[in-house]
Amino acid sequence: MTDTTPAAAPRAAAFTTHSPATGEPIAEHPVNGPEAVSRAMARARTAQAGWAVLPASRRRDHLLRWKKALATDLDAVARTIAEETGKPAGDAALEVVLTLEHLAWAARNAERVLRRRRVRTGLFTVHQRASMVHRPLGVIGVIGPWNYPLYTPMGSIGYALAAGNAVVFKPSELTPGTGVLLARLFDAAVPEHAGLLTTVTGTASTGDALARAGVDKLAFTGSPETARKVMAVCAETLTPFLAECGGKDAVIVTADADLSAAADAIVWGALSNAGQTCAGVERVYAVREIHAELCERVVERAGALRPGAGADAAYGPMTLPGQVAIVERHVTGAVSAGARALLGGPESVRAPYVAPVVLTGVPENAAAMTEETFGPVVVINPVADVDEAVERANASRYALGAAVFCRDGRAGAAIAARLRAGAVSVNSVLGFAAVPALPFGGSQDSGFGRIHGEEGLRTFTSVQSTTVQRFAPPIALTSFDVPAATRERAVRLARALHRRR
Repeated sequence: MTDTTPAAAPRAAAFTTHSPATGEPIAEHPVNGPEAVSRAMARARTAQAGWAVLPASRRRDHLLRWKKALATDLDAVARTIAEETGKPAGDAALEVVLTLEHLAWAARNAERVLRRRRVRTGLFTVHQRASMVHRPLGVIGVIGPWNYPLYTPMGSIGYALAAGNAVVFKPSELTPGTGVLLARLFDAAVPEHAGLLTTVTGTASTGDALARAGVDKLAFTGSPETARKVMAVCAETLTPFLAECGGKDAVIVTADADLSAAADAIVWGALSNAGQTCAGVERVYAVREIHAELCERVVERAGALRPGAGADAAYGPMTLPGQVAIVERHVTGAVSAGARALLGGPESVRAPYVAPVVLTGVPENAAAMTEETFGPVVVINPVADVDEAVERANASRYALGAAVFCRDGRAGAAIAARLRAGAVSVNSVLGFAAVPALPFGGSQDSGFGRIHGEEGLRTFTSVQSTTVQRFAPPIALTSFDVPAATRERAVRLARALHRRR
């Protein structure tokens, strides 16, 4: 007898996330393939049509309602972040707070930044009324990182939504729960526009599917190597691409700097989040006369810190298991090349934790100086003067963030102006990250494009230019009926005007 029982539908592929601290499983998530991503795209496209026609004030109100929901559920969001990344609860809560600041700014400033504005015309176009307006692109794809799974992608998501777009978000496979929760809170806060933010989960294949799904722009955060691969896919369809690819950020400390403040900032910038910060501190160039004292102060502060999973831990484990080997290679290679370990060393690496490491005398061509370490390691090298410090800071193929410590703020700003970094803090580290109005981004291997601020809103729009003829022109130059003599007079007039200084 033939068995007529229907076959069970094949189970969708899934993956499990694990605690970076304990290795224990956290949750299971689907690996969304091309079909699932296409459905998310279709849902987002439908939702965006209704979102784009709303008055900017209505979009603002909806986004502020979402912000309120995130603030109300701050503990739950921070708990998810901490669970998936291993970072301390306080650090996760701070990440949510910074995100709220940026979302509030984007929601409240989109109308002012993107509204239609008049543009002055010239002598031969005085009869035209000219204007320009920034219009939403449509559906934005966002591929997010694992180190700051809320704050970093929201630099694209929040600003893209405020500009009138929909978003399909693919979080890191290490932190999918944060992305799922983010979209769920949006749908709950703004049910009439559910689907405007959709999260798809999976591994690299899901990111590839998103890049091929017909998004109107793709914002990516990750390594330069992965960015090149994703960008190549986008190039096939001329899909605009925004990339933030990390850094090898430098700090310059002058002879007259407040060394206590500099040491405090350097230790925090280098060790917070276990050093897993794209714009964190990895290289320090201190003028020779204060180098030894600065090193002593940094070692004293860093030596008091310990990683761990407890409430008293300064920072947590390495979130990405494979990063431990990179940190170990950089530290071991630097010491083998003649560097001195002022604190810690190769023995500091005890997966999944890395204790603080402070190095000095590291050759400038060592991996610890040229590659992104992305761990709790800082190099403090001496330099003869500020000119040498600037030269060395600029020698990196990364150009994301930097900092300058100098007694005189104006002098520090002058040094900052000489650096190639996309964002510079004077007498603090990462000061720019908490200012929503400031654009953020880098160049070279740090990527291109800007998020945050007015630039961050405009980057998710296209510009439409419009002219409206107000009256017949005195000299009509765009007609075959124009007499040659009239055209010649216009040419003579223009020539005479432009020969003036």
